[in-house]
Amino acid sequence: MSIATTGPVRVVGTGLLGASLGLALRRHGVEVQLTDPSRTALTLARDVGAGAPVDGSSAAPVLVVVAAPPDVTADAVAAALAEHPDAVVTDVASVKGHVLAELRAAGADLTRYVGSHPMAGRERSGPSAAVPDLFLGRPWVITDSGASREDALLAVRHLAVDVGAVPVAMDADEHDAAVAAVSHVPQLASSLVAARLRGVDEDALALAGQGLRDVTRLAASDPALWTSILAANAAAVRDVLVALRADLDVVLGALDLAASATGPEDVELGALAAIARTIADGGTGAARIPGKHGGARKQYAVVTVLVPDRPGELARLLADVGAAGVNLEDLELEHAAGRPVGMASIAVLPARASHLETELTARDWRLVR
Repeated sequence: MSIATTGPVRVVGTGLLGASLGLALRRHGVEVQLTDPSRTALTLARDVGAGAPVDGSSAAPVLVVVAAPPDVTADAVAAALAEHPDAVVTDVASVKGHVLAELRAAGADLTRYVGSHPMAGRERSGPSAAVPDLFLGRPWVITDSGASREDALLAVRHLAVDVGAVPVAMDADEHDAAVAAVSHVPQLASSLVAARLRGVDEDALALAGQGLRDVTRLAASDPALWTSILAANAAAVRDVLVALRADLDVVLGALDLAASATGPEDVELGALAAIARTIADGGTGAARIPGKHGGARKQYAVVTVLVPDRPGELARLLADVGAAGVNLEDLELEHAAGRPVGMASIAVLPARASHLETELTARDWRLVR
């Protein structure tokens, strides 16, 4: 496949995003140069195939991508703009307004700078977690500095498209408010819920189901990286948290009334309604999250199947779903506590659920009804 991005592309920072970008570009034969203050990370990124470390013989880059934490991104961008006067420079930090403000204050050449942010990541970090398909189908926000040249904007757009991402143009402040709501506060919420588990005894934790795992999945993220992100986007994150605190105060007030009542009939008028409204509002918000392929969220039927915890069993199940002529819309796997079996929840179009149940039963699968 022919792509528009030409090399050399210099990637500054060889963590998950930087190394994954290098892998994606190298797949298309683009020359990728790597630099990182950590020699260990740089060597590992080289060894996984993300590019070649910069040395005295390295050619001048035509595009520099700064993949550093937000607290040092502006300095790295300014240095790249000064060192490579003919190169377009972008960054992939998850906060854009803070970086742009620092560059303006430093008097950097904003005509060759374009902010960007691929909405992609994993719970794991570092070059060892890098994958070339990390950006596939993911939004890649592009923010005009207010002075960015058209060719600079086009170069970053080409970069996003060439690694499989979907370019989205946004203002820096608009971007920061958006990621505060859809990324940064969810990270904090997950961490806060998981932190409550530190003092919970083992017997209680043994009762945990998939719901707790879903809510706390993000809590395994890198504390140093997220401290940098949250500090850089403090104002936008605070606005969302203040609104969240107000909602939490409503729930706490309702629970206080419920706890002091002698029975459901004695709960003060409106207290239970406040709790119900909070849950309902959450359902309304969740329904607005884009569904499969970014389209409107659809309602699916779920067929749940018991899967023995043995090699090849899940693959056999998926093959049988395909053999039944049913498209798998989504899949979740939950492990049964204390038993060598899992429960695979297969989301399908409602009209196909009964057919799938019949076909899987005929193939000796045990369904959970």
